Amino acid sequence: MDNPKDRPEQFDARVTDLVIRLVLLGFFTILALAMLRPFLPIIIWAIVLAVALAPLHVWLAQLLGGRRKLAAILLTLAALAMVLGPVAALMGSLFETVHKLVEGFRTGSLHLPKPPQRLLDLPLIGAQIREFWGHASTGLETFLVRYREFIAPFGARAIGRVSELSFDLIKFIISIVMAGLLLVPGPELAIWGRRVARRLVAPRGDKFVDLATVTVRNVSRGVVGVAMVQASLIGLVLQLAGLPSAGLLALVILILCILQLGPALVVLPLLIWAWFSFTTGHALLLTVILLPLTFLDNVLKPMLMGRGLSTPTFVIFLGLVGGTLSFGLTGLFLGPVVLAVFHDLLMTWLQYEPEDGTPHIK
Repeated sequence: MDNPKDRPEQFDARVTDLVIRLVLLGFFTILALAMLRPFLPIIIWAIVLAVALAPLHVWLAQLLGGRRKLAAILLTLAALAMVLGPVAALMGSLFETVHKLVEGFRTGSLHLPKPPQRLLDLPLIGAQIREFWGHASTGLETFLVRYREFIAPFGARAIGRVSELSFDLIKFIISIVMAGLLLVPGPELAIWGRRVARRLVAPRGDKFVDLATVTVRNVSRGVVGVAMVQASLIGLVLQLAGLPSAGLLALVILILCILQLGPALVVLPLLIWAWFSFTTGHALLLTVILLPLTFLDNVLKPMLMGRGLSTPTFVIFLGLVGGTLSFGLTGLFLGPVVLAVFHDLLMTWLQYEPEDGTPHIK
């Protein structure tokens, strides 16, 4: 038999050995995460896109006779076209506008159109609008010099924001390509994901994976899908109404809808402008059509985001908004998944009762 006096020392040695191993494991984990940190948004977006596109990839592969690689290539090219097409149109419109501004400054032909008379007739502020507009229309260079203290900070912020959006766009394009690469080995990766989940939360690992998958797909349909439908319909109405830059406005509306800011930030100023610029009948018809489309997402999102989920739609919506505010576009999908899993864990804990029937809290 072992000497009882040796047992405490053996126990201390085992504890020390375990602590050293845990410290080393934690050190390498932190080091690995630090090296992956610049790529985490790209990786998360790629996984989200791959999960959202997986059903479409399976359907397309079956349609192509089981050629999974060809289906993944076609989906990747289609996704890139959907992103790069509007961006190319936006850049073309931007370059054309800048060229006209530079040419107008060079020739001295740059001037503002006359303001609507209804705008000038507004009480209290009509005179100020007339004076401000007059300064801008008589000489734009003089106007810019006069109000440079207000215009310069706005211009600097706008340039900084454009550079940030450009960098985000590059990362998103890389995510699309990476998602296309993940689609081919998707079933094998799903098996590995379930294995990891079982090791972390053995009894409910598969359920959490299914919950995260359904949540991502519902959010993609309820947010991105509804945003595309909403932006397309509003853009079509603006195009038929003869408003300038309808395609550019539709792209801005799409971005605002994905960011959960809504199309009202664009539609309401447009309607105000229409009431001052168009006839009453034309402006009324435009208002009657655009207002329901502006709030269309309030009807469609709850229907699509709650399908197939035991998690309340309100919890998904909280994760959607909170994730977007905390982590940007990455949190758009990360937030609902985290709150959905947390809600399921909380409900499981609350519903658990010990076998002897004793309550948790005495």
